[in-house]
Amino acid sequence: MSTLRMLYLALAIWGTIHPMYYFVTWFNAEGWSLSAMVDAWHANAAASGLVWDLTIAAVTLTIWIIAEVAVRRNFLSLIAIPATFCIGVSCGLPLYLFLRTAPIR
Repeated sequence: MSTLRMLYLALAIWGTIHPMYYFVTWFNAEGWSLSAMVDAWHANAAASGLVWDLTIAAVTLTIWIIAEVAVRRNFLSLIAIPATFCIGVSCGLPLYLFLRTAPIR
């Protein structure tokens, strides 16, 4: 496996674990309410801007994945879409790049 491909995988793992640590810490402290978390994401203009930035990046990544799957027929890479929306762009993007750079068979 190429070094770049392994780097993508390492970033996908880091992009899963690191943000999840903060999410779980927040849920443990504040209660397991998704609506409360969404409210916290919009606590101020800076946080709202970051949420919208990541949302637009996630939608863009999803469109790119779907367009590439239509051409490449690499259906396994569709797993990066739920990873993006359930974990975050920090997981979904490097996971997609890892899957996209798999050797062609």
